[in-house]
Amino acid sequence: MKFKWLVVLFALMVLVPLAGCSKSDTQPTGQKAPGTEQAVADATDVYIYGYPLVTMDMTRRQMTNVAAPDPGHAPMGQLVRMRTYPAVDYHAVTAPNADTLYTTAWLDVSQEPWIFSIPDMGDRYYLLPMLSGWTDVFQVPGKRTTGGKAQKYAITGPGWSGTLPEGVTEYKSPTGLVWILGRIYCTGTPADYAAVHALQDKFSLVPLSSYGKPYTPVPGTVDASFDMKTGVRDQVDALSVNDYFNYLARLLKTNPPTAADAAMVEKMKAIGLEPGKDFDPSKLGAFDKEVIKTVPKLAQVKIMEYFKKAAEPVNGWMYLTKDIGVYGTNYIQRALVTAIGLGANRPQDAIYPTTQKDADGHEYDGASKKYVIHFNKGEMPPVNGFWSITMYDKDYFFVPNPLNRYTLSARNKFVTNPDGSVDLYFQADSPGKAKEANWLPAPKAQFIPMMRLYWPKDTPPSIIDGTWKPPAITEAK
Repeated sequence: MKFKWLVVLFALMVLVPLAGCSKSDTQPTGQKAPGTEQAVADATDVYIYGYPLVTMDMTRRQMTNVAAPDPGHAPMGQLVRMRTYPAVDYHAVTAPNADTLYTTAWLDVSQEPWIFSIPDMGDRYYLLPMLSGWTDVFQVPGKRTTGGKAQKYAITGPGWSGTLPEGVTEYKSPTGLVWILGRIYCTGTPADYAAVHALQDKFSLVPLSSYGKPYTPVPGTVDASFDMKTGVRDQVDALSVNDYFNYLARLLKTNPPTAADAAMVEKMKAIGLEPGKDFDPSKLGAFDKEVIKTVPKLAQVKIMEYFKKAAEPVNGWMYLTKDIGVYGTNYIQRALVTAIGLGANRPQDAIYPTTQKDADGHEYDGASKKYVIHFNKGEMPPVNGFWSITMYDKDYFFVPNPLNRYTLSARNKFVTNPDGSVDLYFQADSPGKAKEANWLPAPKAQFIPMMRLYWPKDTPPSIIDGTWKPPAITEAK
């Protein structure tokens, strides 16, 4: 037993830096890398490569494992129409959104296209990103891209060819698995809830074979053995190396790699994975079994360690403005975004600055400190859609408070300073009636503020090109 843990410790300390490196990067000239070392390096890279696809499918299973739609789930091919912002005690998904109402669906387009109809949205801000099984946003109809008029799309799968009905635009998915992760802006008032509900009820999804005919969705098949309580990431991370690669092999049959993934396909072959075929564990089984068992943990450590490199803090805020939503071959960033923010938009649609430390580099502490963020006149977040700042506790959940206020946003009427600037207050207790309109209640504990910038401006000042930067949050004097 002691030897086993020494092997695991050695792998965690030594092999993580080697994963993804060539032999020439890690060995003296002329010295051949050990077989097990190379196998672990290849398997770790393949694990990271496949992490988004496995996580997406596990998410699909959890969100569609019902017979009929409910407020947060729906069978495959049916729409979830969320009617309210998440409740303050909603802990199913981290960093819940209190700005938009979700309209979502999971599709299998490997057998047949699906027709997705969008009603006339008028001037309402909305976006309907369509994610492939690899989490890339391959199309994103919405106010920014396609406008507010009624639209109809046929979402087709890899290799499909055929004739579509008149007036229907084809959106070709690179994978059989598709997630429509729609968001519709809502102010949260009873009247605006009703207006958005009316729009949601006009969305429709039907398979191509049923288009133009009476259609009744088929009830979903419930898998009683599937864990509906444990978080998706925890379930994925708990898979053994063989179970993980078996799962990935099944998914690759209808969610193939792209041409740009050729080098990764060669690594997959080396460990017994070939797209379109079942996993052959004998190739991994030929190496030291105790070290090979550490691959999932090695990969998970590497993914989360990358978070430190992914973005440099700007005035204490962390955010990414490239390789988001469309990742190319930046597999490690794709895996990181999957782990901490599955379903991310393209930066042209949304950027999410998040901060865990104040301007002095200290974690926010609502128990003993008060904070302020200062916006100069005319320098509020530059967006075409909307912006908001949400208050979360240390686990990225809403903070209960007497105002039932979880965000401050462009829709608030702020008290301005004499020079036209605006101060927003992050603290546990009220800053006083005169300033309460600018108060985002914090817990008497550690907390995390997050900005949402939807449809950020692409001309200066812009967060995308760095000509606008979120102001630092400082301790109030």
